[in-house]
Amino acid sequence: MKTIRAILILAGSLLASLSFASTVTTREFDSPSLQRKWSYIAYLPTGYDSSDLRYPVLYLLHGNAQKAYDWVASGQIQQTADRLIAEGKMPPAVIVIPEAGTTWFVDRKEKMETAVIHDLLPEVQQRFRTIERREGRVVAGLSMGGFGAMRFAMKYPELFAAAGLLSPAIYADEPPANSSARRVGVFGTPEFDAQIWRSLNYPGLWDAYLAKNLPVPMYIDSGDDDQFFIEEAAVEFYSKLRRNKQPAQLRIVDGGHSWNVWSVTIGDALPFLFRFAAAPTPK
Repeated sequence: MKTIRAILILAGSLLASLSFASTVTTREFDSPSLQRKWSYIAYLPTGYDSSDLRYPVLYLLHGNAQKAYDWVASGQIQQTADRLIAEGKMPPAVIVIPEAGTTWFVDRKEKMETAVIHDLLPEVQQRFRTIERREGRVVAGLSMGGFGAMRFAMKYPELFAAAGLLSPAIYADEPPANSSARRVGVFGTPEFDAQIWRSLNYPGLWDAYLAKNLPVPMYIDSGDDDQFFIEEAAVEFYSKLRRNKQPAQLRIVDGGHSWNVWSVTIGDALPFLFRFAAAPTPK
């Protein structure tokens, strides 16, 4: 009898702990900008359902031809966020990962940039309890998503408090011959157009970004053996930020262009990003 009672108590404790665990779910909504249904992954921190708090949001962007769920399956974002929150290294936060295919988060193949800013941000604000001001949002991404995070931070600094660029494909001049940017039909089709690339990259955003006088602290990293030579682009961008007195941190780590780098460095990036974000606040 005592054994059965002990088992029931243990089962109850496990169920109670599971009810307060973080969750990852897929959401879908109608996007006016894309003129179709659009899905995203949402991470909700432990205790979200039982609280009345508003939370900061990380908009996390995937790489070229990846899926949003890759950040969960390969990037281990749920486990990493859970651990950092438990250790007090980042606040409880909502993480949103939109599906973006090979759009590079610009308005070329589809109006993906417009969809993120004008459709996704309001959708998240309406569906979840989030902090609806600049300090309530940070953005990060890998490779193509690093390019997107850079653009969103520089073009809309009034919307994002910090940005994380993991192995970002942000070559100031032109991407190398093996870069997918040359083949996806975003920066010119059927042939890659260097002028389009430059106009959409950070050199084309630089003057307007500085003129707004809203510095966005940026975390930048790359593997030292990246097959797309992103370590060179990362150092060049970081150096330009420093010369212009813009807040930034750079990490060159051991590894290539792979999840072995991103699943680790996202754990370094998150505490940096949320240092500039608001803590959860009463509703």
